[in-house]
Amino acid sequence: MNPGDTDILTVEELHGYLKIPKPTLYVLAQGGRIPAAKVGRHWRFRRTDIDEWLKAQQWHRPSVRRRRNPPATDAHA
Repeated sequence: MNPGDTDILTVEELHGYLKIPKPTLYVLAQGGRIPAAKVGRHWRFRRTDIDEWLKAQQWHRPSVRRRRNPPATDAHA
């Protein structure tokens, strides 16, 4: 097994994996909004749990953006 080729990620590794700022990851972990475990003073993340969490996040976003202004209708038609 290569170093870094593991199922357990550090904050630094998760930062690179998700492209999310480290302070945001700490806030998510401390608030229980991302699957994480605290070992001593260090946060650890299981890659498979993160992948499932990320997949679940997709359902919280609308798939189609609503228009701000409805299309104009032709009143003379």
